[in-house]
Amino acid sequence: MIRIEHLSHVYPGRRGKPGRVALGDFSLAVASGAMTILAGPNGSGKSTLFRILCGLALPSAGSVRIGGFDLFATPGPARALMGVVFQAPALDKHLSVAENLRMHGRLYGLSGPVLASRMDEALAWTGLEGRLGDKVATLSGGLARQVELAKCLMSHPAVLLLDEPTTGLDPAARRSFLEALVRIQRERGMTVLMTSHIFSEAEDADQVAILRQGHLLACDSPGALRRQLGRDMVVVSAPAAATLAPRLEAALGVACVRHGEELRIEILPEGGPVPLIDAVLAGFRDEVTSVAVRQPTLEDVFVHITEGTPVSDQELRA
Repeated sequence: MIRIEHLSHVYPGRRGKPGRVALGDFSLAVASGAMTILAGPNGSGKSTLFRILCGLALPSAGSVRIGGFDLFATPGPARALMGVVFQAPALDKHLSVAENLRMHGRLYGLSGPVLASRMDEALAWTGLEGRLGDKVATLSGGLARQVELAKCLMSHPAVLLLDEPTTGLDPAARRSFLEALVRIQRERGMTVLMTSHIFSEAEDADQVAILRQGHLLACDSPGALRRQLGRDMVVVSAPAAATLAPRLEAALGVACVRHGEELRIEILPEGGPVPLIDAVLAGFRDEVTSVAVRQPTLEDVFVHITEGTPVSDQELRA
């Protein structure tokens, strides 16, 4: 349903300086009815790609096809297939929930019983019952996001694009929104492409594409990506992780991958995690704050595949 081939985008430089590469030879295919998460830290190129897919920017090179239509040569048919949830709210805060939905429906030519039916259908999964007459400005962030998604669903899009839709939501609201999104996507068989800098949001996706500095590092199902690291890993938290890592490796004969104040031991020795934990505590107890065994996460996959290349402070914070 979505085919991106050799997409590149360079922002022009200023005062003779070279331009910034936001996307570099990026290719991705999203099957019809699949949910794909574009995951990566802030500054990885996700928002630039989203702007291109929405038709808000033209790439420096490459092609995009939506439902078989060339997005740049025949944008009308391609855009007719899409619904979009932007990172910034696209609701009129001075209008009520119902007024926002009616206005959106009328932009798509809906009126009368058809409009009423689409509104009921779009609101059926939400927690907005009894709030239809309330102004959007009075809603919580989570409820406002529900209005955003309900609004886009009214046009029955074949393809739904979402740019970091959970930004600003608390953990409970984020989980509620994602659960609703996955349920609706499965029920309708929509093709969903969503950007996120929170790797845990990609766990329910059919496919996860991991971006860094404009390049695709990996693309597969969440389970397949995690299996790259095996079943379990030992995570050592230490304030001076950078200086502890080489000493830990030399003393215990293991390889450590550092991420902030964590040292991740992905390949465990033959005896398994328990003897390793005992050895860490016996030799370095005063230098570590915790030692734990856990299964790999998608964030661990990102750290693993970027091993050997510097991880910026911005990426660590993301």
